[in-house]
Amino acid sequence: MKKVGSILFFLVTFSVLSWASVKDTTSFQPKAIYGKEAQTIIAILNNNHYSKIKFNDSLSSAILDQYVQSLDGSKSFFLKSDIQSFEKYRTTLDDLTQLANVDPAYEIYKVFRRRFDERMSYITTHLVNEQFDFTIDEEYETNREKEPWAVNEQELNDVWRKNIKNQALSLKLSGKKPEEMSKVLAERYERMNKAMRQFNSEDVFNIYMNTITEAYDPHTSYFSPKAAEKFKEQMTLSLEGIGARLQTDNDYTKIAEIIPGGPADKSTILKANDRIIGVAQGLEGDMVDVIGWRIDDVVKLIKGPKGTTVRLSYLPGETGLTGSSKEITLVREKIKLEDQKAKKEIVPYKQGVKDLKMGVITIPSFYMDWEAYQKGDPDYTSTSGDVKKLIKELQADKVDGLIIDLRNNGGGSLAEAIDLTGLFIKNGPVVQVKNSANRIEVAKDDDPSVLFTGPLVVMTNRFSASASEIFAGAIQDYNRGVVVGESTYGKGTVQTVVDLKRFIQPTEGEEVGELKITFQKFYRVTGSSTQHKGVTPDVKLPSPFDEEEYGESANPSALPWDEIRSTLYEKTPIVNKQTLATLNKSYQDRVKSDVQLNKFISDTNEARRTMKETKVSLNEAKRKMEMEEAERKRANTSLGTKLGDKETGNVSTPGFKMDDAYLRESVLILSELIVQRVG
Repeated sequence: MKKVGSILFFLVTFSVLSWASVKDTTSFQPKAIYGKEAQTIIAILNNNHYSKIKFNDSLSSAILDQYVQSLDGSKSFFLKSDIQSFEKYRTTLDDLTQLANVDPAYEIYKVFRRRFDERMSYITTHLVNEQFDFTIDEEYETNREKEPWAVNEQELNDVWRKNIKNQALSLKLSGKKPEEMSKVLAERYERMNKAMRQFNSEDVFNIYMNTITEAYDPHTSYFSPKAAEKFKEQMTLSLEGIGARLQTDNDYTKIAEIIPGGPADKSTILKANDRIIGVAQGLEGDMVDVIGWRIDDVVKLIKGPKGTTVRLSYLPGETGLTGSSKEITLVREKIKLEDQKAKKEIVPYKQGVKDLKMGVITIPSFYMDWEAYQKGDPDYTSTSGDVKKLIKELQADKVDGLIIDLRNNGGGSLAEAIDLTGLFIKNGPVVQVKNSANRIEVAKDDDPSVLFTGPLVVMTNRFSASASEIFAGAIQDYNRGVVVGESTYGKGTVQTVVDLKRFIQPTEGEEVGELKITFQKFYRVTGSSTQHKGVTPDVKLPSPFDEEEYGESANPSALPWDEIRSTLYEKTPIVNKQTLATLNKSYQDRVKSDVQLNKFISDTNEARRTMKETKVSLNEAKRKMEMEEAERKRANTSLGTKLGDKETGNVSTPGFKMDDAYLRESVLILSELIVQRVG
């Protein structure tokens, strides 16, 4: 299951453990403080978590399955008999944890380490130097999450034979000679052994406690003292480098998010879901293979002093594992605040004989300079303040309508989402917030003035989350504008961080961690939650992302959608059911006749299919054909999503060209709104 929310995309998540082992597993014993921490965390969750669920036998069962999955999500180490032996813990983890006993976590982990050691011994002895026959017609399943557990070692041997053969074939097709292939594979698994040898008792507890906390919901998590320190350190440094958040995907390091304003973003080449397989320093440095590396080790290679160069070898997400690798050169830099600020653009469009100007404002996040605000600085930097200035500049340029681009905007300041909404509506409620005690607060825009009264389109995609969903939902609920694009992420919960030192007095030499807990939930003014479902666009465009795998709904423990009583608010007469029906009919008509739109739909469907394809051929001739076909499709694909990628033309449909298909459709929809308004 893919997780692309706010659950620590990188650096501190140790949930996929594909690294090697140490000889002595008896050294993995829980410290006494761990039991106290676990007991305290459960008490806090049972009493304060929004869902009010209790740690009972049912949750114990789910946690057991998830802990095993966290250790061996690829089902490549445990045997079926191991899994059966863990059944004794299925309904007892709740009772033991509440008695300050976390022994099961360590007993299961010891089995994992023993199995891992066996696997690594087999791989290094029998597989890394094997001369594989690439003429045999067989396949390897890269996503083994739904595969059965191996019954015996012979079955596991075959799983790993295909795995190593797949890696060897990739190396061969990249131009490596047999001796080079063996060298790369041997070094790859030696690094895995080295990384695993660094794992300690605290790391095991960190994994186990995160399995428990995330059973309550995916945004509730535990930070061990080491993880908390590393997270704070990395968050401070996260804006210096290439500007990308990373996550582990089986043996690969995958780009989870491109940070606006960073080198990766400015390149317009790297995208979310691309897999990084190699990192090189400078223009001449050797490309270091990073398949199978711990994610924090990959990050260390990618990060570096501002102004230095890093080269990345990667597999493009749209061609999947069958595609050929690409290389990109980036100059590291610290992402400046102005690079992340809202930006404007004017897109010219000819509607019949009328020349129109479309204002486009891209908002990467809902930001505010909290320190300047607290000091009383009236000119503190904020999303709403910057957008207000941009709108005034666009009005001076006499734009006919406005598009607010919230794609890939993961949220930020709730206050800014409310203030931004206030630029388009009269005073009134914007969002409702309900806490775990069922108290509901209504957050309002108190300013009766409206800055922009013209036609409005809000663009969203699957990665528009949290504050973005509040703004888009309010614009939709007030009938103030038209939401266009994909359904949003569905993150409608609020978290707070609790320092466990408030509840535990550690003895000298002991440390305790922190707990991030979900304690509130967002609701729209209609009473509908933004949780799980997100905001459904008024005009829905094709998406390469399956909602079952991307977004909040992809998480089994995600809190459900629900609704509360609507609050009083006054809708505008700007958009109504007839308006939306007309816009959707026009869109469907374009689907039948617009060549560029049809190509985009076809490309999107192909990308969706490619991302679902998890089997790869181990036959060299077939693999070459797959790679060539994937590359051909990639070259002919038009899935641009950046405003800066567009090619605009001051001509009428269907000749209106723009690489950014979502923006193109939004311009066409906005032009129709303008015509309806004046017509």
